[in-house]
Amino acid sequence: MIIYNETYVVEASAEAEWLQWMRQEHIPAAMATGYFNSHKILEVVDSPNEGVTYCIQYLTDDMTKYYLFRDRHVHHLHTRHHQQFENRYVLFNSIMKTLN
Repeated sequence: MIIYNETYVVEASAEAEWLQWMRQEHIPAAMATGYFNSHKILEVVDSPNEGVTYCIQYLTDDMTKYYLFRDRHVHHLHTRHHQQFENRYVLFNSIMKTLN
């Protein structure tokens, strides 16, 4: 299983608005691309960062699907996110693979 992970550090004052927007806009848009089987929203409980840290994980069974998503959709999704929450978050991404 391939996991595309987006880790966001969000200003505490924007947390409720951000989480609602992610659930209603960003995640549904990413899932609508058809490249992912499921997703998870995780909150980092003991984050060393200021603000609140969340991980959004998108799961797919094929690295090619991730590459297609990255090449066709990530820029647009991240641009929309930046327009909505400019200067109120930090984002970094990672790709992980589950091991048997």
